[in-house]
Amino acid sequence: MTHRVRLLVTVALFIGFATVVQDRHTVAAQTAPASGGAVAPSVLEDLAAAYRILAMEGVIDAYGHVSVRHPGNPNRFLMSRSLGPALVTPADIMEYDLDSTPVDPRGRNSVLERFIHGEIYKARPDVMVVVHSHAPSVIPFSVTQVPLRPVFHMATFLYTGVPIWDSRSVNDPMAQTLLVRNNLIGKSLAAALGNKEVALLRGHGNVVVGPNLQVTVRDAIYTEINAKLLLAALSLGGPITYISPEEGMAVEKNPGDTQRGWDLWKRKAYGQ
Repeated sequence: MTHRVRLLVTVALFIGFATVVQDRHTVAAQTAPASGGAVAPSVLEDLAAAYRILAMEGVIDAYGHVSVRHPGNPNRFLMSRSLGPALVTPADIMEYDLDSTPVDPRGRNSVLERFIHGEIYKARPDVMVVVHSHAPSVIPFSVTQVPLRPVFHMATFLYTGVPIWDSRSVNDPMAQTLLVRNNLIGKSLAAALGNKEVALLRGHGNVVVGPNLQVTVRDAIYTEINAKLLLAALSLGGPITYISPEEGMAVEKNPGDTQRGWDLWKRKAYGQ
């Protein structure tokens, strides 16, 4: 083979490779879901702050995530790329459709369990925020017959009950990992959550849902604190006086000031 022939073959191979790469990018662009539209910088800033607050308060560590439904399109949601929560900035926020497919990944890795969020948003049009954590004090209540009930006035929202989702209920090999790795598993979790605000994942963690970041972040924090207090009360022995449904409903009708806590946590999370 002459030098000229070798050169022509090399050029042809390069053009062919470039065409394949271009075709792949074209297909990806065609199959990626459309964006729900521009999002105000304040939304991204608050979502990034939510990650940092929950990390600071010990609700999430290297793992765990928060999402918010897209303010302009209920069929999209926003959450961080796969990154340690305490490191999240507004630039790390990605957009997804409700099948948990990224809109514009740009080479960024997605959170493995993003399907938790997409399937809950599908099942619950009222939910605007989802928090998933491995809050340690909650775990014992996911693996025993002792229910997680409210004993603290800051956790009265638990009065409606806290269901437990067991990954073994899903007929999918991936469910054996105890992680929510696809839409089928996420759909099962969303069904177990039902109309509740909190659900436990057996041997894994919990989900907390709510109407906005301020309320949902607060409730995720106090779910963990209430679990600590209940464990302490149980260790003392004797009967426990729980928050009653009547008290829970009274607080529900007369909510407190969530903004005060949010402002404090946000400043602390940014070291101010």
